[in-house]
Amino acid sequence: MVAVAMSGGVDSSVAAALLVRRGFRVIGLTMKLFCYAGADRAKSCCSLDAIDAARQAADRLDIPHYVVDCQREFSRQVVDRFVAEYAAGRTPNPCVACNAAIKFGLLLDKARALGCDCLATGHYARIVKRRGVAVLARGLDGKKDQSYFLWPLSRGTLAHVLFPLGGLTKPQVREQARRSGMVSAGRPESQEICFVQHGSYTDFLAERVKPDPGDIVDVAGKVMGRHQGIIRYTVGQREGLGIALGRPQYVLRIDAQRNRIIVGDDQLLRSTECMVSEVNWILPKPQRAVKAVVKIRHQHQGAQAAVRPLSGDRAAITFDEPQRAITPGQSAVFYKGNLILGGGVIETNDK
Repeated sequence: MVAVAMSGGVDSSVAAALLVRRGFRVIGLTMKLFCYAGADRAKSCCSLDAIDAARQAADRLDIPHYVVDCQREFSRQVVDRFVAEYAAGRTPNPCVACNAAIKFGLLLDKARALGCDCLATGHYARIVKRRGVAVLARGLDGKKDQSYFLWPLSRGTLAHVLFPLGGLTKPQVREQARRSGMVSAGRPESQEICFVQHGSYTDFLAERVKPDPGDIVDVAGKVMGRHQGIIRYTVGQREGLGIALGRPQYVLRIDAQRNRIIVGDDQLLRSTECMVSEVNWILPKPQRAVKAVVKIRHQHQGAQAAVRPLSGDRAAITFDEPQRAITPGQSAVFYKGNLILGGGVIETNDK
């Protein structure tokens, strides 16, 4: 039996339909992640409307559907971490944290407790066997590939996961939904940060962390202006600095301990090295540096680099060419062809 994580969107609905068509016994699981009072029902992937849409899709497929209360763990492991990381001057990726702790943690555990062998999701990624072991690979649709967000998954977890959409493109998925008469066929894409319902993420943060104004300085330490709280800034940012020098200035670093924003010219944003922590090797950990294509953000096309494993869960990355705005808190994911070697969280960006 297979459980499908159903958000009410087109991807998870089609994933469930494909598994039913292949003869699997399927149940639908929908996560309840936060209190829905005042939520934007049209945009959120986890709103009451989304839960209703998931239930309707399950009914159409004639499969059981359950809502799983994940609110406490989601708040603790995703939302609280998101806030804490910004307060520490870093730029986190909440989707990565949610995949690791909630979707392929808590929800997978629930699926196994219900007697399911696997949890399937609507991610555009693939699982392939290498020497009999399940490993992670890019999805066929390069524009929609979501393998970047899945690097924390262990080989043990991947052995109990299915990605039915990995070999399809988004247009093919929408066409399958239309042919099946699914109401989700024309449903818009869910917003990037599901728990930020109104305004911007900086407004969300400001409600939880009191902004503490401080200095904006250049690389020599000269005060160039004032900032309105480090939670409002990220590496590479140009807008909202309030500095008039006759040339663009960008956030180079965020010094949370001294409550300072360090700014400079665009060329100073480029680095060839970074340190990575919390590294998860999906393929076996190498004994020495390996060549790989490394993505430092989801929309980054990836760049050739040497990834050198260090003690514990750390690694050092040296790029062949300088990369722009390597941002602490974001994920660095290592690719060998279509396979994901592993990934980790960027700690520092060094010249």
